[in-house]
Amino acid sequence: MQDFIAALVSFFLIEPLQAEMADKLAAARAPQAIVAEVASCARTATPLILARATSEPWWAASTAFGLWFGTTRPEGLLVEVAPGCAGAVQAARPFLSENDGEPYQRILDPDELDWRLEVTQVPTGELPAAVAEASRHPFDLATEVPIRAWLFESGADESVLVLVMHHIAGDGASTAPLARDLSAAYAARLRGEAPGWEPLPVQYADYTLWQREVLGGEDDPTSPLSVQMEYWRRALAGIPDELTLPTDRARPTTASRRGHRVPLRIPPDVHARLAELARAEGVTPFMVLHGALSVLLSRLGAGTDIPIGIPVAGRTDQALDDLVGFFVNTLVIRTDLTGDPTFRDVLGQVRQRSLNAFAHQDVPFERLVEEIATARSLGRHPLFQVMLTVQNMERAALRLPGVLAGGAAAVVGDAVAVSGRYDLHVTVGEDFDADGAPAGLHGSVTASADLFDAATVDRIATWLSRVLAALTADADVRVRSVSVVDHEERDRLIRGWNDTAGPVPGGLLLDRFASRVVVSPDAVAVVADGVAWSFADLDRVSNRVAWFLRGQGVGPESVVGLCLPRGVQMVAAIVGVWKAGGAYLPVDVGYPAERVGFVLADSGACLVLAGGEVPGAGVPVCVIDGPEIASCSGDPVESAASEAGLAYVIYTSGSTGVPKGVAVTHGSLANYVASVAQRLGWGGSGARYALLQAQVTDLGNTVVFTSLATGGELHVLDEAAVVDPEVVAGYLGEQRIDFVKVVPSHLAALASAVGAERLLPGRSLVLGGEAASAAWVGELLGAAGDRKVFNHYGPTETTIGVATTQLTAEMVADGVVPIGSAIANTSLFVLDGNLNPVPVGVTGELYVAGAGLARGYVGRAGLTGERFVACPFGSGERMYRTGDLAKWRSDGRLVFAGRVDEQVKVRGFRVEPGEVEAVLLAQPGVDQVAVVARDGRLVAYVVGAVEGLREAVAARLPEYLVPAVFVALPALPLTGNGKLDRAALPVPGVVAAGGRGPVGERERVLCEVFAQVLQVDVVGVHDSFFELGGHSLLAIRLLSRIRARLGVEVKIRALFEAPTPAALAEKLGSQKSTRPALRPMRREKP
Repeated sequence: MQDFIAALVSFFLIEPLQAEMADKLAAARAPQAIVAEVASCARTATPLILARATSEPWWAASTAFGLWFGTTRPEGLLVEVAPGCAGAVQAARPFLSENDGEPYQRILDPDELDWRLEVTQVPTGELPAAVAEASRHPFDLATEVPIRAWLFESGADESVLVLVMHHIAGDGASTAPLARDLSAAYAARLRGEAPGWEPLPVQYADYTLWQREVLGGEDDPTSPLSVQMEYWRRALAGIPDELTLPTDRARPTTASRRGHRVPLRIPPDVHARLAELARAEGVTPFMVLHGALSVLLSRLGAGTDIPIGIPVAGRTDQALDDLVGFFVNTLVIRTDLTGDPTFRDVLGQVRQRSLNAFAHQDVPFERLVEEIATARSLGRHPLFQVMLTVQNMERAALRLPGVLAGGAAAVVGDAVAVSGRYDLHVTVGEDFDADGAPAGLHGSVTASADLFDAATVDRIATWLSRVLAALTADADVRVRSVSVVDHEERDRLIRGWNDTAGPVPGGLLLDRFASRVVVSPDAVAVVADGVAWSFADLDRVSNRVAWFLRGQGVGPESVVGLCLPRGVQMVAAIVGVWKAGGAYLPVDVGYPAERVGFVLADSGACLVLAGGEVPGAGVPVCVIDGPEIASCSGDPVESAASEAGLAYVIYTSGSTGVPKGVAVTHGSLANYVASVAQRLGWGGSGARYALLQAQVTDLGNTVVFTSLATGGELHVLDEAAVVDPEVVAGYLGEQRIDFVKVVPSHLAALASAVGAERLLPGRSLVLGGEAASAAWVGELLGAAGDRKVFNHYGPTETTIGVATTQLTAEMVADGVVPIGSAIANTSLFVLDGNLNPVPVGVTGELYVAGAGLARGYVGRAGLTGERFVACPFGSGERMYRTGDLAKWRSDGRLVFAGRVDEQVKVRGFRVEPGEVEAVLLAQPGVDQVAVVARDGRLVAYVVGAVEGLREAVAARLPEYLVPAVFVALPALPLTGNGKLDRAALPVPGVVAAGGRGPVGERERVLCEVFAQVLQVDVVGVHDSFFELGGHSLLAIRLLSRIRARLGVEVKIRALFEAPTPAALAEKLGSQKSTRPALRPMRREKP
């Protein structure tokens, strides 16, 4: 039969009437032959196997579907008519069961059918609820037939008949013959006659057997079923597991199947253009709709491989038209939009792929799922998430003499819950006027309520109408040129949500610090290492530094390296460099010598201020507390800083294998501090801030510079303290800290030991540096109570941060954590590949413009020009291409949605895997390498020898860039187009070093907690915590568990010195926990 259908479709759509067409039709089986074949099948097989299409609703969702219609004021004859009508329908009389995993049906004789119309008295006000409950009837197909009916009587002259049929017994096309039979039976009873139906040429059970016989089995490679199955394997190879759509919330683990439905209306003029385009291109109007929907989905962020589900009636013979049963099947048709084709090209592709699919439509959809959908999820529909349906079937209509039929439609329609089986389901039908001319399209867009708000579904319907109008007006338009944003939304996206212009109060940061020295010289400015310095103290020491640097020739645009531990000297050095007119370059004292030498040389640093020797410096090194600086004057220094002047240079990981230095000006920094303090509610003399980050990144600058500019009291916790949960919790509480900024993974590690509530400051907490899960943020907000929690976002290239928002439990309840809206004098744009704004809810790349932009990359003009590009929405403005994916919420806040490249965040540090890969590829014996992030750790997959790689990388890169695990592979997995298949990279396994087992209780417990924290099965006594993938944040959890299990106190330093269970057990000896709380111990004058 599929040969006959394919020939007809080709005849009407593609080929002119030619001589060879007659041969095609003659070779195809005529539909009359189908009736004979079906009738010849045995009808007495007991039990009967199910039709292939009905297997899916039997297994997948026996309660999720229902067909219903209603009528008001039925006469009492319906009570006896309905059972007789149901008994006449063979598809409504099976019991179902399974045998050896195969579903079977047993057809009851009409006399066996114990089925009746349920008559229930219902108050008028409760009628909608009663109808809704009936529509959700859960069928048990092993014990009841798949059709139920209720008669709800709500008054003397009003009742509602509700008929619900499980999809296994009927599809949408079944409602018309069922309604006709019910109407005929009712009319016959009114005449005092028994209903008499003409015998159908075939019954559904006949069709079931015939289908199995004609298609054959998959064990026969030449059978029609096997041939069609092979087609689908090729057609759906590499199909995306999930389409990216403009959802409002994260996908749940299990779909609820609740939905929102909004109307879809296409005006007559667009309908007319659609019909004309279809004729011109030799396609059906449905194919034009299919192509337009594919284009819309691509423009909404779904990519270029767009699979859409298409239902086909499956009634491939006239003899099946009046049969009640489940014939419908679902086809998956992909549209390839790579290369930015014209819409005319898209139509040609849709036509050919549709014809191919129709010619292979007999393979049941659930069989495709079993064979092809390897990644299954209860939260989404397999193989496709978007369905397109054209309404072209006969509508069911009850014609009951003396009864107002159909009056219940509003009651039933409003009461029956909208089903959201798919992420999106577009249903469209055509209207024509009296002359047969196009009069518009009508339909609906239904979306999953798990993912979308009703307002978003309404926007999607509007976008589809807009796109269809544009494509039918110009079929030669290219896909990427199609805009779904109208003028009003474009103005809101470009200007309305970026209306952030305002003055920068207080001037430059150095000026604001100087004013604090005058206003409150004796107020505490910095507390660190048990020492407290006042603003006057800090001013005096920074003056000495400034006079010394000026003596060394430091002035505007000079770069001074600061290789100092966090604390008062680091803060004094920063201020001193600025007073001298220079810019500071933070250098981690733990960096490898090669890295230190590179950043100092690349930045053009003229000297380094340090606490001691700096291996690999290559420039003069001056000791910060040495006599050269101590002997300098502490008198005021006239500042040489200017708004356009360079304030600092910070290096970040580079994708080409070379780190890059970001140059930030004083004006950008002043704008940030003034704006963010106001947005966060930070400021006020004496407010207490705690710094938990190393000062080699800009993350902690929010705390440091806000405190200095507003007269706050900055508390700097040392490197060992910030990874000790008890110390941090005790310090924040005892010192009554008001404000803290922290990396989410750092806070989560600390909280796992002491709970989040003890780690929250008195007034507000700011999250930054990386994305946080909504579930974790929700728990954090619960612990915070009245204390505020903010999210903060911004790349180093945009001066610390550009967006922020206060988080609430309601805001993150949908599984999404927004990063906020723009700070003052900043513009945020979410753009597509053509630099056009994308609509609300659609993912695009985030660009930043405004006062916060850095100058660019030091000595890298080409890279600066690539990332800092001309802004198309301003006059002569630049904007920074972040590489981050984001989308707008309807409230004007942004949501982070990933990266356009492979950049990742590890413990708040920005990591370009390419930089690590470049170092690995330089090692002898390494042929190929791929570095990815897994569970907050870097994993290196290496083709070649892995021995000694950890040491080689650690000698050249900072600790956070050293992979935690090295996995040897014979070859890297590749996709069909030759790219790295990251999804196919194996989960790294960890092999214990072997040797003796643990000796004594202490070694045994240490082996257990090592394994628990590292998430491996077993750890040997000589296995190193760090070689097995441990890092500082995991070390926090390890030390906490050791304390809980053994009652001993372990310092981070001890773990570094003794990283194996055996060595650590020996080092601990018999010590017990006697840790005092960290607190300021003395007030010293510097």
